[in-house]
Amino acid sequence: MSKIADISHILEFLACPTPRAWVDWALQNPEVMLIDHANCEKKAAGTALNLMYRYVDNHKLLNKLSRLAREELRHFEQVIGIMKKRGVTYRQISAARYAGALRKQVRGNEPGRLVDTLLVGAIIEARSCERFACIAPELDDELADFYTSLLKSESRHFMDYLKLAEEASSGGEVAQRLEVLLEAERELIELPDDEFRFHSGVPD
Repeated sequence: MSKIADISHILEFLACPTPRAWVDWALQNPEVMLIDHANCEKKAAGTALNLMYRYVDNHKLLNKLSRLAREELRHFEQVIGIMKKRGVTYRQISAARYAGALRKQVRGNEPGRLVDTLLVGAIIEARSCERFACIAPELDDELADFYTSLLKSESRHFMDYLKLAEEASSGGEVAQRLEVLLEAERELIELPDDEFRFHSGVPD
């Protein structure tokens, strides 16, 4: 297995680590993990594209998120390739409550809407990176190497979203909003969920 990259900055950023109960749950649901991972990559690309359509006058945002969307779609291709090799049928499954619940925290008026949307993007990328790192050592070599290989790009995506949010904000806005958003994220990670998903909480 490839060496796990240093993600200490992400561990410091998030309000809590992934509970061991989630790791055990993931190991019991390998097919669902792959299917939902594929869905997460598609959604991440879609989020980046939506922001590119909405904020056409922000040249830096357009460049950063164009690259991010391409990388997320490449990751999607890699996941479905692994699924095909393993005989995992790509079927429809319900979405986790995670991303939707975080987006409910986003303010409705600009520029707060942009700042919060970017911060939510940063949090989701950070959590994805942290989950890849904590589950990789438990997986077979092929999947462990793949998840480990994603850490560098996911970490960069996290930083890109965070920097874009800082540039779109004023004063101590980012710190204030992160306090709210990270606390909401912590609850979603630590509280029980009925169904396993890549960003679910712990088993009920």
